[in-house]
Amino acid sequence: MDVSEPTAAIPAEAGVTTGSLARRLGVSPTTLRSWDRRYGLGPAARAQGRHRRWTPDDVAMVLEMCRLTAVGIPPGEAARAAKNLAHRDPAHQKPAEFPLATDDASGSPYASRSGSGLPLGTVRPECKGLARAAVRLDAAAVQEQLTTSVRTHGLVVAWEEILAPALQAVGRKWQSAGERYVEVEHLLSWHISTTIRHVYVSAAATRASSSSAPVILACVPGEQHTLPLEALNAALAERQVATLMLGGAVPAEALLAAVHRVGPSAVVLWSQSSATAAMELAQHIASTHWGVRGARTRSRVLLTGPGWGRTPRPGQLRPHGLHEALVMLDALASRARAAQAAGDVP
Repeated sequence: MDVSEPTAAIPAEAGVTTGSLARRLGVSPTTLRSWDRRYGLGPAARAQGRHRRWTPDDVAMVLEMCRLTAVGIPPGEAARAAKNLAHRDPAHQKPAEFPLATDDASGSPYASRSGSGLPLGTVRPECKGLARAAVRLDAAAVQEQLTTSVRTHGLVVAWEEILAPALQAVGRKWQSAGERYVEVEHLLSWHISTTIRHVYVSAAATRASSSSAPVILACVPGEQHTLPLEALNAALAERQVATLMLGGAVPAEALLAAVHRVGPSAVVLWSQSSATAAMELAQHIASTHWGVRGARTRSRVLLTGPGWGRTPRPGQLRPHGLHEALVMLDALASRARAAQAAGDVP
């Protein structure tokens, strides 16, 4: 739901019931009743029979509550702002402005007192706002949160502290709730992928041509989780590093053929679970020589994702997280440039 949607769609004569409004907002009727009980965000009047009927003004106030909590504002503060907005002269109404980070009693700058129904723990308020928007299936708010997070914090921080924790929480909720929340994960994943690819396309458009060997990024056979590699691919593009993104579930033969044809500076392999961790394939790539006779070399292999064991084998690196992978790849590139300047490689 787009929280900027005009309230004219709500019948003004009779108002709407709590159940109807809850379905429109993507929240439970219990949530609306809780907001009424705790914060006074309820219908101004009740029809005969004491049934709640929400007028357009009531709905506008709740929509503002949803908008503010979607950007990480704790419910108590969001409720006060929504009520203040409803009591202003309509000709001068405009959304209240709040900082995106609010300290709580624990002293953590990333803690938020608002809940999303997802097992998030202590994270940035923007992460909880993103999760709430996803649970509501509010596509416009999800995209706005993602765009703002990447623009404000940069891709690496946004991925590690906002996007990835929200994705992981949705995945855990899906696993514990059966088929519920599948639509939430699909919505969030699609918008995250769209946002990351926009970063990549923008960075690649300004990247100068280079003769340096690219970094190959691929999911191992049977592995479809590409978002972490998409984030790394975009982050490398921002750093003007040439990449070859092969995507999900790359067959072993195709991956080996790409290594021989391209001669990559490094190969990044992603495995989400131990069931897909193809250690023999990783070892084979790490020991594969390529290049012209007399100047043959090998590519370093980075094992990324939770599927791999903790201890890498010779020729392999085991970064934990996007930032650490970038640091390792930067170090490899620096060593390669130094060796090339010394005449050790062609």
